[in-house]
Amino acid sequence: MPPAAERVPWRWLAAGRASRRLVLGVVFVALLLDNMLLTVVVPIIPSFLYTTEYEGANSSAAPARTEPAPPALKVPPFSSMFSYFDNTTVTVSGSTSAVGLVNRTESSPLSQPSTSSPPLPSSCPEGEEFLTKENVRVGLLFASKALVQLVVNPSVGLLTNRIGYHIPMFIGFVIMFLSTVMFAFSGTYSLLLTARALQGVGSSFSSVAGLGMLASVYTDDFERGNAMGIALGGLALGLLIGAPFGSVMYEFVGKSSPFLVLAFLALLDGALQLCILQPSKISPESTKGTPVFTLLRDPYILIAAGALCFSNMGVAMLEPTLPIWMMQTMCSPKWQLGMAFLPASVSYLIGTNLFGILANKMGRWLCSLIGMAVVGISLLCVPLAKNIYGLIGPNGGLGFAIGMVDSSMMPIMGYLVDLRHTSVYGNVYAIADVAFCMGFAIGPSTGGAIVQAVGFPWLMILIGVTNIAYAPLCWCLRSPPAKEEKIAILSQECPMQTKSHAPQKTLRHFPLTDDSDVEAENAE
Repeated sequence: MPPAAERVPWRWLAAGRASRRLVLGVVFVALLLDNMLLTVVVPIIPSFLYTTEYEGANSSAAPARTEPAPPALKVPPFSSMFSYFDNTTVTVSGSTSAVGLVNRTESSPLSQPSTSSPPLPSSCPEGEEFLTKENVRVGLLFASKALVQLVVNPSVGLLTNRIGYHIPMFIGFVIMFLSTVMFAFSGTYSLLLTARALQGVGSSFSSVAGLGMLASVYTDDFERGNAMGIALGGLALGLLIGAPFGSVMYEFVGKSSPFLVLAFLALLDGALQLCILQPSKISPESTKGTPVFTLLRDPYILIAAGALCFSNMGVAMLEPTLPIWMMQTMCSPKWQLGMAFLPASVSYLIGTNLFGILANKMGRWLCSLIGMAVVGISLLCVPLAKNIYGLIGPNGGLGFAIGMVDSSMMPIMGYLVDLRHTSVYGNVYAIADVAFCMGFAIGPSTGGAIVQAVGFPWLMILIGVTNIAYAPLCWCLRSPPAKEEKIAILSQECPMQTKSHAPQKTLRHFPLTDDSDVEAENAE
């Protein structure tokens, strides 16, 4: 092979590593797989636990509880019967008497079974009490991922500031692959809980590093908004495919099959990261980022994080409770438990891609305000559904509205850091991911307990009213002020520009800190 031909793949790799679109593609795939694994378990876990624990326990106890066949009537071989019709005594055989007695017994209304509880349709699961208690256990299992991610996120944000984004992205892939394989072969609640918690660690590395990498590559605010919309489209596509894919594969192939497919796709993502991102390369940020606790004291960042938290808390509460509610009230088969989330996923995919561009034109604060109001209204309409078709409208509106909020708030987080803090994005997207995690931790863990206490409809009313009440706070993000310290940092980074274009006297019109007047006098 000539040397020029040998250098072609290396040239392609070098061009790929310098391409922003390929970096966007890597983040897109990572978010896609993370959220496919997030939602593929939603229809599987409730039905799997019901099958293995409730039906398994009943089937093992069935031999001990089987009712014995009715004993044969002990009738002597020949017996006499007195006839009042003609006052004579007739001798009959015992077998005939037995048959006649049995026939009369079957036709007698006294022998009919009690009709106090009407028989359930064959598709309705039994064990109402077990299903009610299962709300809490399934909710805790789903919430374990977000709880672990909540703890790990701040550490990942600090790590990305020190070693860059590439190595944490690859660490996230490795942990996600191990979690997926563990899901495939776990057969007990404790192992499933461990796999879900492990997924939280991998998701923390992937999401924080991926979003921070995009914000550092796309420095223009408009381009960043478009890139975030595309990346969130990967997130939406994962949500779109995950639940229906999991329910269909579980129904017709088996529990392990969807997880093995995801493990294979994760390996392809790892190969793509090795080629494009060079995860062995340490590339720390050139400037020190703003500490997490400083960012948490910024009210505008807190408002944006709260919008992310409460809007996603609604769908997080639906994940463990809606399938069980459908099993109880609609007698839904397994494949419908995941298909119920399909309208939300499709509309979320449309919303994130559409408002990634439109939000910048109409105002991201207005887009998120309308989105949170629609989230609340959609949640209030969910309990009105009588079958799976009645869920299409509420779930579709819910997904579209969450897409509006997410595609508006993720660029706002980066914009607030640019405007009011140092332009290093690891910590702020760690906070954004913490907001997501709080929604997905508080939602499932408390949702199951609330359903057990007051019922599913009241849960939807509670979280729907909360979203509607929070929506007006998004108006505060209409024109956030720039911090004066930010101007000082920019002046320090470009001292020659300050000296050549602005005399020291003019700087006193823009006080930088509380001691700016003293600094100006010393400079004179």
